[in-house]
Amino acid sequence: MSKSLENELIVGLDIGTSKVVAIVGEVDAEGHIKVVGVGSHQSRGMKKGVVVNIESTVASIQRAVEEAELVADCQVHSVYVGIAGSHISSMNSHGMVAIKDKREVSEGDVERVIDAARAVAIPSEQKVLHILPQEYIIDQQEGIKKPVGMSGIRLDARVHLVTAAESAVQNIEKCVRRCGLEVDDIILEQLASSYAVLTEDEKSLG
Repeated sequence: MSKSLENELIVGLDIGTSKVVAIVGEVDAEGHIKVVGVGSHQSRGMKKGVVVNIESTVASIQRAVEEAELVADCQVHSVYVGIAGSHISSMNSHGMVAIKDKREVSEGDVERVIDAARAVAIPSEQKVLHILPQEYIIDQQEGIKKPVGMSGIRLDARVHLVTAAESAVQNIEKCVRRCGLEVDDIILEQLASSYAVLTEDEKSLG
């Protein structure tokens, strides 16, 4: 990698029906991201967010990433990949656990209640992409956003689950890996957009 290693590089990949876009961002010590390279290429092999031709999709990804590398003067090793399409689904769920040690909510309690909320029946061909906590409830006290450290006996969580067709996810991952890249994560494109443009207050309001 030609660029200085003082700052971390993060790479996003949008594999759309009309074009593939790779964007390289440099993350400074304060967590701010500066775009240092963008590459795009006509997309071939995708239809409505689903891979219909692996070889064509791989070629389009390679061209977009190579262009971004050239502009950013770096070598890309891994990417965050956006996903969208009619196969995406979502649902609300609820989990409940007893608060363990000293009746004070720990990180472990939060993990357990999220796991409990995740343990809901979804179609076998779908996989969970994101678990988005809406609120926590301690002993019927609602509207809690950060429960760790609070006292109580029972912890509930209301969450929103986002799912995607497992085959669609696997085929996207396969295309990226055939380009010699690792997949850092698969992210719902609409969710990524909300994080980019909405304030915390706006997110809370839905």
